Amino acid sequence: MKPILSRTFICASDTCADYVHQVPAPYLRRNFELEEIPQQALLSVCGLGFYEVWVNGVRITKGLLSPYISNPDQVLDYDVYAIAPYLKTGRNTLAFQLGNGMQNAWGGYIWDFEKASFRSAPKLAVWCGLQFADGSEMQFEADTRFVTAPSPLLADDLRGGEVYDARLEIPGWNTADFDDSGWQPALLAEPPKGEPVVCRAKPIVASQILHPVAIRPDTLTLADRGIRYTGYLYDFGVNAAGVPVLRVNGNPGQQITMIFGEYIGADGHLQVQNIRFDFLREEHKNLPAGLQKDEYICKGGGEEVWSPHFTYHGFRYALVVGLTPEQATPTLLQYAVMHTDLGDRGGFDCSEPVLNQLQQMTRRSILANFYHFPTDCPHREKNGWTADAALSAEACLLNFDPRENYREWLGHIRAAMREDGSLPGIVPTAGWGFHWGNGPAWDQVLVTLTDLLYRFSGERDVIIENADAILRYCRYIDSRRDEKGLLAIGLGDWCAPHGEPKAPLLFTDSVISMDIARKAAFLLAQIGKTADSAYCAGLAASLRTAVRKYLLTERTAAGNCQTSQAMGLFYGIFEKEEEPAAYQQLLSLIHEQNDHIDCGVLGARVLFRVLSDFGDADLALKILLQPDAPSYGNWVARGETSLCEDFAPYEEHVNSLNHHFFGDISAWFMEYLGGIRPNPGSAEKNRVDIAPVFPASLSYVHANHCALCGLAESSWERRGGEILLRVKMPEKGYGVIRLPKGFHFADGRTVCPAADGEYAVYSE
Repeated sequence: MKPILSRTFICASDTCADYVHQVPAPYLRRNFELEEIPQQALLSVCGLGFYEVWVNGVRITKGLLSPYISNPDQVLDYDVYAIAPYLKTGRNTLAFQLGNGMQNAWGGYIWDFEKASFRSAPKLAVWCGLQFADGSEMQFEADTRFVTAPSPLLADDLRGGEVYDARLEIPGWNTADFDDSGWQPALLAEPPKGEPVVCRAKPIVASQILHPVAIRPDTLTLADRGIRYTGYLYDFGVNAAGVPVLRVNGNPGQQITMIFGEYIGADGHLQVQNIRFDFLREEHKNLPAGLQKDEYICKGGGEEVWSPHFTYHGFRYALVVGLTPEQATPTLLQYAVMHTDLGDRGGFDCSEPVLNQLQQMTRRSILANFYHFPTDCPHREKNGWTADAALSAEACLLNFDPRENYREWLGHIRAAMREDGSLPGIVPTAGWGFHWGNGPAWDQVLVTLTDLLYRFSGERDVIIENADAILRYCRYIDSRRDEKGLLAIGLGDWCAPHGEPKAPLLFTDSVISMDIARKAAFLLAQIGKTADSAYCAGLAASLRTAVRKYLLTERTAAGNCQTSQAMGLFYGIFEKEEEPAAYQQLLSLIHEQNDHIDCGVLGARVLFRVLSDFGDADLALKILLQPDAPSYGNWVARGETSLCEDFAPYEEHVNSLNHHFFGDISAWFMEYLGGIRPNPGSAEKNRVDIAPVFPASLSYVHANHCALCGLAESSWERRGGEILLRVKMPEKGYGVIRLPKGFHFADGRTVCPAADGEYAVYSE
């Protein structure tokens, strides 16, 4: 039996909740009778925005925020369950609770989600198919035989949080013995316009439970609103993402409010201004402050345990308001750290503690920002910003296994593409992000993810799925070029340390577009689209010619800054004979900043790679480890536990303290310091090269990655006047060991076939 993705939707009400008028999350249930247990029983579910599902009182929901976060006018994600083990003879019950999710993201008004054409009250599509031993079948789908009632969840919003009144709980509501005769029939709802698909994304799960490392009284002041919250501050030690787990013995009607934040201000109190999502626009001034906040109202009579179902938060600190001093114990609140279940595919450690801390911060930020797809922050926005994903994708693929989730999200990116080939800066979107927030440096996510997925999966299907969209995008950027053959249509070197980007948008957009076209030509050639590949190759060559003619001198790229110079070298804008002088210019620009980074996200993605490729890994490491701002090392020095949105010190301003778009450093750690280069040319999936660099300040490095052909490991340590390099290759893998300039093996070679063993390496 194949599951049917039903397009018949039901709802409890046609009234949408918003900040002012809340509507409780609905319960829905349906009974059905069985004379025997079926051999096969399948259930397909599309709950918009989110759903929880029980069979005979057993919760079987695959994970938090199921099925997905999407624009339902474009894509409808369904989950499919095998439910035979939960069925019994006699009466059975399917039960659901629905959350607002993206269907009614009333807290996302900054990005126009409250204006979405698809906006409605939560709705549900269900199909249940049963097949018995004699071959007979029984099927039903959502209809008015489902009955509904309000749940104790009085309000829920993906960004804002939840309000739950435990006094309104309905014991046994999701079981077969419950009397639902007083419930109301569900209403038929207008079906969304999107294309039904079975969701391939891995679920969002809890990976660990954190306990508070400190508890103290504190006060949060929202000066612009004249509001003060006083309570107990719970510090969980790290800035991650997930949900609170509240355990309380409360009095009936006692209201407990939890407000979540990232840092403590200079005044010693919790701050939330950096992650408020209201931004205090004039048109929103009468709305409540955009806080991450959950409220729980106790029923009394013993221990109560609660966590939100349809939201999550990014935080290190939780201010708990409404407690008695006796209740403010370490067991009152725990932190369920959650993220998409990406598994573990690689790692890195070395002799430098700051690098080890940065590796952990990068991994933590990638995971905290992976809720079905990569987001820009787990607190303020929760949006799928496209550049963020493109910039950190290689690090993510080296450390984890996001392949299925990337492919699912690429389907939503393709669906968001307009007929002319343009893409929004966030996916999903209700329309926001086409006129600001996109452009080639952001839109590159389409080709970058496809290219990296092909490299890390070896599957041509990922190219086939995206080929038409990639070609359409290349034609789009071709159409946006000016009379000189250049383009400047989007965001540039975002989050530069000293204000506005120094690299001209005309340069970064044109160079990124050239790289997009190059990758497109390669990918299309892999699936036999020769003519389309030739068109993209020609576009790439034309863009390079235009950049060289109008935006390059013999040794300097337009803007004469670290980003432009590093991008010019990394993307091959300079000719080989020009590279030495261009590289010296880059070094001059670095030294002008006292060996500090002066790049935004586009420059930081390539700077350390370029320095290492030209033999200056020591300088790359020095820049990265600087203890004062702007630098990665400064984040560690000031006690951050996740990657920040920018390099500004606290005394200037504080943006998000949990971003991942500066996270390519982890890829640099693994591919350069560790030297593991899986499938370097994207054409030999069993190839793994080992090509480490050996900065003088490091005495030990270890990296590993589970490549397509198996586990590869590389480590090296200094022993007297030599370096001992240890290599473990995958059983089915092959490749070469390549030493950097200035180093050689005992026999004088700098390259040898890669094989398990120990290799003595000497410097010249």
